[in-house]
Formats: sequence, structure tokens, C-alpha cells
Amino acid sequence: MNEYIQVATTVATEEEGGAIAGMLVEKRLAACVQVIGPMTSHYRWQGKIETAGEYLCLVKSRAALYPEIEAAIKSMHSYEVPEIVVMPVIAGSREYLAWLAAEVREPLR
Repeated sequence: MNEYIQVATTVATEEEGGAIAGMLVEKRLAACVQVIGPMTSHYRWQGKIETAGEYLCLVKSRAALYPEIEAAIKSMHSYEVPEIVVMPVIAGSREYLAWLAAEVREPLR
């Protein structure tokens, strides 16, 4: 099951999330990207506590595609240091995972 992952990144606007989602799906790096929000994030940045509105993008893909996913997100992301974290899919319905596998391309060798 560790063949599949969910990548999370936060973005400043719904439009930015949609652009990143569209690019990842178009390139077949993701089967699906959910853009969720708005939400409020509280964090420390450059020594100050900040609060900002953000959107959360959840990317469904194959673990082997992660390096390309990270590079693609960074190429479009507006943040100096974007959050990009990966969670392994440890279980899932056979039908959903078969769909996911069919919708993303095979990793480059």
C-alpha cells in the first residue's frame, strides 16, 4: 500500500491552489487534488507570530512521483518556503486505489 501518497501544501489563494491542482492533474502527476478553504493558519515566520488566510491542497498520487510533484509545486508556488509534506496511504479501497493508479502516469525510470 505504501505505493500511494497524499501530498499536502498550503497556498495563499484559491486561484493559486486551482492553478497548481490543474497543472498536477494535467501532467498526470496527480489523480486528484482537493483545494480546501478558506482556513486560518497561525505560525512563526522570521521571528514574528503571523496569521494568514490560506487554502489547503491535498494531492493524491504515487510515492515514486513525489520528487516530480515537489518540483512542480515549487515551480508555481508563491511562498518563499512552501509547506510540502507527504503522508503515506496505508490503506484504501481497492477500487479507489485502482482508479488512482490508472489516472497517474508511471514514474520515470
